[in-house]
Amino acid sequence: MYEDFVPERLAKLRTQKGVSARDMSLSLGQANNYINNIENKKSLPAMQSFFYICEYLGVTPQEFFDEGNTYPETLKEFIAEARQLILNPCNISLVL
Repeated sequence: MYEDFVPERLAKLRTQKGVSARDMSLSLGQANNYINNIENKKSLPAMQSFFYICEYLGVTPQEFFDEGNTYPETLKEFIAEARQLILNPCNISLVL
């Protein structure tokens, strides 16, 4: 199951972030084909690398594996903005 899920989810989240597999690989300090190899099911990341991948994508490991959360980074941003509105109700008029 995860042999397919991890590569597919990685590709989806990377694409949403708008970054190429090569650029992401190099940003993680890996060979330029590292992410491409994962997405093409040639390899799976080591646990430590997986955590770096999640950090790069701006998601927690739980969010990475949450299939119901299609846009975890967007959801985080929405929640942060909602918290700001709750903490400072004066900002609500700016939204309306």
